[in-house]
Amino acid sequence: MFDLGRSFVATVERSPRALAIIDGERRLTYAEWYSEVCRVVDGLAAQGLRKGDHLAVVLQNRLAMASVYWACQLAGFVVTLLNWRMKAEELDYCLTDAEARAVIFEGVSDAAVGGSRAAQQIPRITVGGAEGGTCDFETSADVGRQHIPQAGPEDFSLLFYTSGTTGRPKGVPRRHRAERAAALAHIAQNLYQIGERTLGAMPLYHTMGVRSLLAMALVDGVFICLPRFEGKEALRLIAREQVTNLDLVPTLYHDLLAVADFSPEKVHSVKKLGFAGAAMPEGLLKRLEAAFRPELFVNHYGSSEIYTFTIDQHAAKKPGSAGKAGINQRIRVIRLGAETADVLAGVGEEGEVVADLSGDEAFEGYWRRPDADTRALRDGWYLTGDTGYLDEAGDLFVTGRVDDMIISGGENISPGEIESVLSLHPAIGEVAVAGLPDERLGQRVVAFIRRAAAIDAAVLDSWCRSSPLADYKRPRAYVFVAEIPKSPVGKVLRRKLVAGEYESDAQ
Repeated sequence: MFDLGRSFVATVERSPRALAIIDGERRLTYAEWYSEVCRVVDGLAAQGLRKGDHLAVVLQNRLAMASVYWACQLAGFVVTLLNWRMKAEELDYCLTDAEARAVIFEGVSDAAVGGSRAAQQIPRITVGGAEGGTCDFETSADVGRQHIPQAGPEDFSLLFYTSGTTGRPKGVPRRHRAERAAALAHIAQNLYQIGERTLGAMPLYHTMGVRSLLAMALVDGVFICLPRFEGKEALRLIAREQVTNLDLVPTLYHDLLAVADFSPEKVHSVKKLGFAGAAMPEGLLKRLEAAFRPELFVNHYGSSEIYTFTIDQHAAKKPGSAGKAGINQRIRVIRLGAETADVLAGVGEEGEVVADLSGDEAFEGYWRRPDADTRALRDGWYLTGDTGYLDEAGDLFVTGRVDDMIISGGENISPGEIESVLSLHPAIGEVAVAGLPDERLGQRVVAFIRRAAAIDAAVLDSWCRSSPLADYKRPRAYVFVAEIPKSPVGKVLRRKLVAGEYESDAQ
C-alpha cells in the first residue's frame, strides 16, 4: 500500500506540468510544487526534525500550509494541525500534549505563540512576517534535493485536535493508510474526475480541509487556497478559477448564497456539491439545489476519528437523510443508554449512532487519553455521541447530539427536527434550538432565530402548529438573535445559547 508521500510523488511523475495549487497570484504545477515541498523538507530538517517527530502547524489555508503538509508526509514528520484561532493556554496544552518539536505560525497567531510557554522551548518558524520566531519559513533552506518518501503506511500521518468545546481538546492520531483510504473513498463517493478543481475553503486543521487537499492531489487536481472564508471572495475565486466542486459546511454555503451579487451564472462551473460538519436545514438544501443545479449533491456524515460514517449522493431528494454506510464502513443505531453495541434501536426509534472501528478509515484511539477511549470505544465500535434513527429504507437520519437532547416533561426531543421545520419559513435566516432549564418541565424548548425578514413569535408559533411537528416538540419561546454562535467550522454552540452568550436582535 502506498503511503501519502509516495502518493504525492506518483502524481508529480504522472502529471508534472498539470496545475496543482493556486494561492493569490501564485500558480504552481506539480513539478514546481514538488520542488517547493522538498525545500520545506530540508528547512524543517535543519530545525532538527526527524522522522516521527511532531510539527505543530498554526496556519491558515495558503501555499505554505499545503506545502508543509506534504513535506511532513514525504519526510515522515507527524503534522499536528492546530486551529489558528487558539488562545495561548489551549495552544500551550496541545504543544505539550503532542510533544511538538517545532511550531510554524503566521501573524494572526503571534499572541498565542508568544504567550505559550511550551512554544518558547522549541523552534518557532514564522510565515509572512510573523513576530517572535527563531527562523523564517521563506529563508530556512534553499531549494532542496529531491526526497525519497520516508514514511510507510503504518506510520502516523497527522494528529488532529478536537475543538475542545466540552473539555480539554482530544488528539486524534491517524495513520497514512487510514488517511489514504479516506481520500480514495472521498474521491469515489463524490465521483471526482482527473483534473477536478476545488476551493480550499475549509480550514486545513479540520478533516474536511485535509480531505479536499489530499483528494485533489490524488486526481491531479487543483487546490485553490482561500485563507479565510469570505463569501464575496469565495464567489470571485469560483468564477475566476472555474471551480468544479465544493465541499463546505452548511454555514459557508449560507454565506455564499448571501453575497449581494450572487448569481447561478457565476457558479456554473460547479457540478458537484458536498457538505458535512453539521446537518443542513431543508430550506438551505432547496436554495442550493435551485442555485447550482448540481449533478451530484452529497451529504457526507463522519468525524475526525472515522472520516466516513454514511453518505447520501442525492441530498436534496430526501432532506435530512445522511444515507447509508460509506464504502469503508458499517454503522448501527443502538438504544440510548445501551451497555453494548448489540442492543439495536428499532426502525424509526431514536438512538445513538455507532460505527465499526475495523473500517479502513478508522483511528485506533485517542492520543494519550484512555479516559476518552473508555467513553467512546466499545467492543470494536466507535460511539459517535450523535443521535439518529434508521427509516424503513435503511437510511440514517441524524437528529442531534446525545448531549443536546432536550428532555421536556419526560419526553426526548431532538433539536434538529424542530430546526428543520422552522428553516422552511422564508423569514428565517438561521435557527438553532436548545433546551433551557424549566422548573416544571425540566427543560423547555426554545428556538433562537436570526431573522432574514420581519417576523414575530406569534407567526412562528402558528407555523409550527400547522406543521407535522408534535405539539410537545413545539418551541415554548422564541429568541431573536443577531447571530447564532458557532465554532470555527460552523457547528452551532448550543451551550452558549443556554448560557445567554449571544447578542439580541431588537428589530
